[in-house]
Amino acid sequence: MTPPAIRDRPSPNHDSRGEPPNIRPINMLVLHYTGMHSAAAALDRLCDPNAQVSSHYLVEEDGTPWRLVPEARRAFHAGVSCWQGEPDLNYVSIGVEIVNPGHEWGYRPFPDAQMAAVELLCRDILSRHRIPSYRVVGHSDIAPSRKSDPGELFDWPRLARAGIGLWPPPRPGPSRRRGRGVGLIERAGALSDLARIGYCVSTGTETIALAAFQRRFRPERWDGLLDGETCVRLRDIRMAVEAARAAHAPPSRRSRFN
Repeated sequence: MTPPAIRDRPSPNHDSRGEPPNIRPINMLVLHYTGMHSAAAALDRLCDPNAQVSSHYLVEEDGTPWRLVPEARRAFHAGVSCWQGEPDLNYVSIGVEIVNPGHEWGYRPFPDAQMAAVELLCRDILSRHRIPSYRVVGHSDIAPSRKSDPGELFDWPRLARAGIGLWPPPRPGPSRRRGRGVGLIERAGALSDLARIGYCVSTGTETIALAAFQRRFRPERWDGLLDGETCVRLRDIRMAVEAARAAHAPPSRRSRFN
């Protein structure tokens, strides 16, 4: 498939990723939905100097891609965010806005032409930057108390099949566990898995973080409640993340994971 030509609409909303020797490498890809009525409205806002928001790219529903900020510059897309204990994620990430009205204005599935363009764009980005699979995330993963995008309708499995992000096939637990509550020990283990995957969990935010995890990895249920199937899914994702981290580690460190 020949990718559509990227259109340029420079946004003024960006700045430096830092100065040597304190520049942090680009090692994260964050996917968003625009949450606005139209692509034109989203482009206008992302390029409005008074809004002070931006992203590196935007992909329309028909698959048209836009470049707004050079990858070498810090765009303002992640906001107050955290992943694997790391804040200030704008410094290390590339942000892609995907046109969709969002939950407030009529959330709907992402068209095939749009997903195909997102896939091609992401693969192109990953060809230039050493971004591990466990650091390809949604906005709701890194800011669960504020954001719900790209949401439960986003086709993460498709991207994973293309080598973008993680999606181990769901492995349901025994049917007797479905809908059942969990004990204190099982709950502690599940919350530990949530943190080891990368979610920044603190006292009082567990339900919000669990809902974000479910939107991403168990989209048929995202109520933030911890049942047996969510525990199984948490364990499977945690194991996939640990395997990916071991594979991504430099050779000198890889033996520690074996």
